[in-house]
Amino acid sequence: MTDRPHEATLYRMVMKNHLCPFGLKSLDLLKREGFKVQDHHLTSREETDAFQREYDVDTTPQAFIDGKRIGGYDELRRYFGKPVKEADEVTYQPVIAVFACTALMALGVSWAALGTLFGVRTLEWFVAISMCVLAILKLRDLESFSNMFLGYDLLAQRWVRYAYLYPFGEALAGVLMIAGALLWLAIPVAMLIGVVGAVSVFKAVYVERRELKCACVGGDSNVPLGFISLTENLMMVGMAIWMLIK
Repeated sequence: MTDRPHEATLYRMVMKNHLCPFGLKSLDLLKREGFKVQDHHLTSREETDAFQREYDVDTTPQAFIDGKRIGGYDELRRYFGKPVKEADEVTYQPVIAVFACTALMALGVSWAALGTLFGVRTLEWFVAISMCVLAILKLRDLESFSNMFLGYDLLAQRWVRYAYLYPFGEALAGVLMIAGALLWLAIPVAMLIGVVGAVSVFKAVYVERRELKCACVGGDSNVPLGFISLTENLMMVGMAIWMLIK
């Protein structure tokens, strides 16, 4: 005879113009944990407000297990012993995602163009594609990027407009290096932003010992300024030198 599954009750917003994502995640989590769920939909703002007043809570969804209120999605994850990401938690996930995807893209391009996965051109494409993707992330919110970038870049602190031009220069150099065209333009651009960036990061992190966030994947990231930022800039310098020699 199997044990009866625990019962859970979930109140979540399911409206015509709004379906709460955390409500769906809470429902999915409860089911995956083996709970029989009574799923109650809050279908209007008035119904939601009334529910919040009744249970003296500020947000929905709200989960109850065996009659005891657990709380929202984060509280539910904590209840089951699962990790919960804090708002200001340091993470390298965006950087890992970028470089993993650009590496696979470079392998794919190399296979399609050259019929081989590995070669010098594959490495060149990896660096150049990475530059383009990183530039896209910066351009997604240029104001936010420039605010964070101005905190440590030496050239941007002297000439503010450079903070706005940087991602465009990175994208331009990356595209030209992918194509192998106009290298007389791509090389000095990559060299300039790479050298200035490397010196700025080294000074801020390893000389002044400042704890800053990196603008390399955009201005809203929690990636710490340090090795990753330095690597990005050194990649551009190395690529520029390689293209110049080549």
